[in-house]
Amino acid sequence: MALEFVRSTVRAMSGYTPGEQPAPGERVVKLNTNENPYPPSPKVMQAIRELEGEMLRRYPNPTADGFCEAAAALWKLPSRHMVLAGNGSDDILTIATRTFVGPGGTLAYPDPTYSLYPVLARLEDAKVVTVPWAKDYHLPIEALAASGAQAIYLANPNAPTGTFVSPLEVASLAKAFGGMVLVDEAYADFADDNCVALVKEHENVIVSRTLSKAYSLAGLRFGYAIGRQKIIAEMMKVKDSYNCDAISIVAATAAIQDQEYARSTWDKVRTERERVGSELRQMGWNVLPSQANFVFASPADGRGKEIYQGLKRQGILVRYFDSPGLSDKIRITIGTSQENNALLSGIKAVTTSEKAA
Repeated sequence: MALEFVRSTVRAMSGYTPGEQPAPGERVVKLNTNENPYPPSPKVMQAIRELEGEMLRRYPNPTADGFCEAAAALWKLPSRHMVLAGNGSDDILTIATRTFVGPGGTLAYPDPTYSLYPVLARLEDAKVVTVPWAKDYHLPIEALAASGAQAIYLANPNAPTGTFVSPLEVASLAKAFGGMVLVDEAYADFADDNCVALVKEHENVIVSRTLSKAYSLAGLRFGYAIGRQKIIAEMMKVKDSYNCDAISIVAATAAIQDQEYARSTWDKVRTERERVGSELRQMGWNVLPSQANFVFASPADGRGKEIYQGLKRQGILVRYFDSPGLSDKIRITIGTSQENNALLSGIKAVTTSEKAA
């Protein structure tokens, strides 16, 4: 009876499924949710320790001005008003969907991609149009532009594949499309390039970023958007009143100001990414070229689920997607050298046991 009070849209939909989290105290090699394997900058921890109690007694700055100033300086933006802070980039995506895709509207995106996008659209009673990726994961510009959507979301690098679309391709899409193009750059700090410069060239481009991956702050929840000032002003209208708390604002500001430390961790991840990919290929795996902090790969026999299950029995968590076109693969977060060694040994153990059976 009580379900009658729930919106029919919510009753009919499936929610977003997060990656598996180990129980408190459970010892695992956790390579399934794309966290940075290295700790946050020491300056982040110092900023948190120095936080005065008075800042917790009062409401935080509603627009996270200190962080927005630091982000504008980092990206050489003319104004902090081109930056919108959020409770993780998922909050930014929610704000964007509320702003650009209303009830009865349409959200389009290349498929496969981040599985939160359709959830956000359906919560707004909007439709989705999925467009298959072009060959070698090039952007299907014409099909997306002809989708009739109000907005296009583009994860770049893409999840779960790790593949990357050049800023030139994204610019071509922005020119061909009359709606908003949101470039979700959750993993862009591990890539060779990014699309932030396109915001200055195209009014209909927004770039979404997070501190969860590159800055080792997944447990803190902080993200931000970069866009034209008048677009950000419209998005401000629909965000929660105090969507970022005082601790996260201080910590996030310290994180992006310590670029030397952050870049040192990115370099380590890139190096390990190349090593893991190379060793998997030597085992006969098919590994997609990745510019993220993970690789998406399938064993030669396509038994991705069996590898996932075999690794889990050894206490090694990777991500498995049981859906068409993805079920032969696993997504592997790049960990520390020791974690990656455990992963590779675990895969060999699973393969050896299968052959023995």
